[in-house]
Amino acid sequence: MLLVTLTPVLRWWTNALASSWGPDSGDVLVVLGNESYAPDTLGIHSYWRSFYGALVWRTGQFKRVVVSGKDIAPLMADFLATHGVPRDVIVVENKSNTTRENALEVEKLLGPKPGRVVVLTSDYHSRRALRAFQRAGVAATGLPYPDARKLLGSWLNRWTVFLTLTDETVRTIWYTAHGW
Repeated sequence: MLLVTLTPVLRWWTNALASSWGPDSGDVLVVLGNESYAPDTLGIHSYWRSFYGALVWRTGQFKRVVVSGKDIAPLMADFLATHGVPRDVIVVENKSNTTRENALEVEKLLGPKPGRVVVLTSDYHSRRALRAFQRAGVAATGLPYPDARKLLGSWLNRWTVFLTLTDETVRTIWYTAHGW
């Protein structure tokens, strides 16, 4: 209990799961969905990923945005559109249920020469996501937004972060074991 609550172990763990920060510019920004709380409501991680996607879009460094995730991608597209991303540059991938499927389906959408692809997702999820995209044949770089990192500032959130990191570590081990 003291280890999780009082030490920097969660920050170190988050850093171990996060990919390095790539360029915040490219041709295609891929924003990965996570969860929804109701059929028409973004979950907290999907909300923040969409929020950061809109902020990154506003820098003017991308030509297209792909949102990916079954049932959540259309909601993310709506969010992006209401936050300044033109509808005609948003591509919705609405088939994938897993990170690996995100990568495989987005690779199909992008085609053989998509240009520079940047994958935006939560910090703790970024290393696994980036590896999945690279294994699917997408030469992408990562743009991990500070999801777990920003929550570590509050003692009340540290156990939630601990559980999130535990889940992500299990998923990372599973993906590695399967060569994904």
